[in-house]
Amino acid sequence: MATSQQQPRSTAAPEQMQKLAAEALGTFILVTLGVGAAIATGGDVTPTGLAFGIAVLIAVYAVGRISGGHFNPAVTVGAAVGGRFPWKQVPAYVITQVVAAVVAALVLFVVFQGIPGFTSTDHMGQNGFGDHASSHIAWWAAFLVELVLTAVFVVVILGVTDERNEHPAIAPLAIGLALSAIHFVAIPLTGTSVNPARSIGPALFAGGDHIVQLWLFILAPLAGGAIGGLLYPVLFGHATEPVPGSGLRFGARAATGAAVPGYGAPDSFQQQWNQDDATTTTPMNTSATDETTHPMTGSSTGSTTGSTTDSAGASTGASTAGSAADPGAQPRIIQDGWEWDYASQQWKPLQDPPTDS
Repeated sequence: MATSQQQPRSTAAPEQMQKLAAEALGTFILVTLGVGAAIATGGDVTPTGLAFGIAVLIAVYAVGRISGGHFNPAVTVGAAVGGRFPWKQVPAYVITQVVAAVVAALVLFVVFQGIPGFTSTDHMGQNGFGDHASSHIAWWAAFLVELVLTAVFVVVILGVTDERNEHPAIAPLAIGLALSAIHFVAIPLTGTSVNPARSIGPALFAGGDHIVQLWLFILAPLAGGAIGGLLYPVLFGHATEPVPGSGLRFGARAATGAAVPGYGAPDSFQQQWNQDDATTTTPMNTSATDETTHPMTGSSTGSTTGSTTDSAGASTGASTAGSAADPGAQPRIIQDGWEWDYASQQWKPLQDPPTDS
């Protein structure tokens, strides 16, 4: 009787367009739900704070494994400063996040035009200080609030997604709770930004002085994100070498690839994208690396010359699961601290890393 053979799960890294599309979708979800709640409730602290936290939670779980789930230029900058994301990808991520936030604000603007008496001026969930904030907070105090809270947020993100955490699958929950708590504190003060993209979108439709005040809600979160990125290795230390092209070395290549997971447990969910340097080796042979990426860092490494092995768990022409061939004779497939086990057809922690000859 014929039996169906289960197709192996792909471990191919996402393409750049897939990562940008994921960032766009996640940012759109965050701004639509978060700012939408702020508009609908008049900026009520509890529902707005919960909406932002829940929005980032579901967005990270939905597409975080593809792009790393930044959805925030300050997070992208902080991850790059902290050695978790290559600088060369920062511009594309930031532009995508801002465009997605503007599109989300446009959708909200159009929707709420259908409500009698709605005016976008001062009612678009925008941020502000002075006369444009209910607290009338001074600009320097508003700057300090956004700076400190963004730094805290970035440290939380980098900390809970660190590969040394025993339960990384709860990272999105911790991030969502942190964002909600931050909103509970800052909504009465500035309306809470900690995200330049989230501030730019609504301000463009609120118009007037809200656009003039945007400088603070761009510079303060970016500075806070950079501070958070600097604090991360100071507080936690690097588990491995920073991602090539990240940190403060601006393009210096690490001796070995960083193994920094994104959001999710170290299982098939994470392994599909957690590939900074997908190393393939054969006994008594040198290793070769593929062009790969992993979440939260999005870093990539150039392919070296040499034969590569299919990431699905079998080399070209090799036998599939249940093969009677000696596993030791099969090419070794090593990716980011995990090794493909031919006998069980699953990834297992790497026990004996190959040594360079």
